[in-house]
Amino acid sequence: MRKRLGVLALSGLAVLSVTGLAGAAEPGARDVSASAKGHDGPVIVGHRGAPGYRPEHTLASYELAYRQGVDWVDVDLVPTKDGQLVARHENEIGGTTDVAKHPEFAGRKTTKVIDGTSFTGWFTEDFTLAELKTLRATERIPQLRPNNKIYDGRYQIATYQEVLDLTRRLGRELRRELGTYPEIKHSTYFSSIKNPTEPKLVELLKRNGLNHPKAPVIIQSFEVSNLIELSRQVRVPLLQLTSASGAPADFVAKGDPRTYADLVTPAGLKEISKYADYLGPEKAQVIPVVNGALGQPTKLVADAHKAGLKVGPYTFRNENNFLPQNLRSSANLAEYGNAFAEQEAFLKAGVDGYFADHPDTALEAVKAFEGR
Repeated sequence: MRKRLGVLALSGLAVLSVTGLAGAAEPGARDVSASAKGHDGPVIVGHRGAPGYRPEHTLASYELAYRQGVDWVDVDLVPTKDGQLVARHENEIGGTTDVAKHPEFAGRKTTKVIDGTSFTGWFTEDFTLAELKTLRATERIPQLRPNNKIYDGRYQIATYQEVLDLTRRLGRELRRELGTYPEIKHSTYFSSIKNPTEPKLVELLKRNGLNHPKAPVIIQSFEVSNLIELSRQVRVPLLQLTSASGAPADFVAKGDPRTYADLVTPAGLKEISKYADYLGPEKAQVIPVVNGALGQPTKLVADAHKAGLKVGPYTFRNENNFLPQNLRSSANLAEYGNAFAEQEAFLKAGVDGYFADHPDTALEAVKAFEGR
């Protein structure tokens, strides 16, 4: 039968899980259903932890997100030279670590083409985990988050195993179930260099007892073929990410002419529902910005729901730089604007949750919306 979706509420906070949303059975799809608890409420995912307050993808960022109240965090994964999975948004680490200050690694700086784009810097796949552990994280966008610079140099690069260990420990302390959204980055690229992420992730889930329908794990990817293959290998839910432009890297590599725009048509969403449970669109695909202001919602949420998919767009941030012009508080792009108004518009549009850099703000937005 088709995977059935819903929401699991723990300690008064709604979290995405797999549960009984009615839908027509489709032969061949996995059944990852679980018992329903709680109510259908919007779900906030700590995007890379709580990077509005700590350097992204560090254990400190994840811990703060959980302590602010979310039950899920987003963990981007890239492999090391010796086959470990570490939490980094990109495999190029020159912009998020102090690697440039390490003379012993000066010779590792290089240029690579990844998913059709040329990057110059240092790459995780050229370092062993032990070598990466000698580096320290730095703020990725200090011009917009200057307060985070005080934490530069304090935190190591974290492995996914360390994130899982932190999640379990804090779950016991906070007395609620916590979970992760591991995202497979650049699947086609890493497969091309014989260092694929997917088998390492599957092995980690099995080793940690997390390959079952009720496990607090949701795997996400911007590519398609890897999720289809994973749907045959794991029993946890899957999330298809999409962008407002371009095409999945695996489609491009194979000469498939389809784009992300094709994926979010009713026909494309029906295909996604055969292997995935959730859709993670870029927020402009839900509500576009028109002449500097939020426009009218598209049909995407309704179409996705009709296909049996929950919708959680990305990424919501408080700073003016990331808000429509009419919601900005000033010309200072680092200052906070009216993030509540933006998030309320998406909640009114019917999204099932969303990814946020400032989990506390997002939770407050949901609380206010549900209290009306």
